[in-house]
Amino acid sequence: MIRAPIRPRGRVTTESRYLMARWSRIWLYCISGGVPKRSLVVALIVGIILNLINQGDTLVTGSRLNILKLILTFAVPYAVATYGAVSYRLRTSSEGNTENRR
Repeated sequence: MIRAPIRPRGRVTTESRYLMARWSRIWLYCISGGVPKRSLVVALIVGIILNLINQGDTLVTGSRLNILKLILTFAVPYAVATYGAVSYRLRTSSEGNTENRR
């Protein structure tokens, strides 16, 4: 049986430092540079359109809205827009780092 090497607890490894730095950068990109505002605008526009498509009959007849659908209809476009902006920034920052190393 092959066992993974046992690491002492509480010891910070290079891998854990890299992961913490990466998550810190991701969080910073999520909350800076106009990303929240742009994502909110996208979520409002796309969410309204999707809500009219998904629950249009309910809105017309005056029936009770499905609140979970309503929330998800706005939350998913927000998450997708934020993911797109953060992944773009991560890619461009890593490309800039590789060019500087040459």
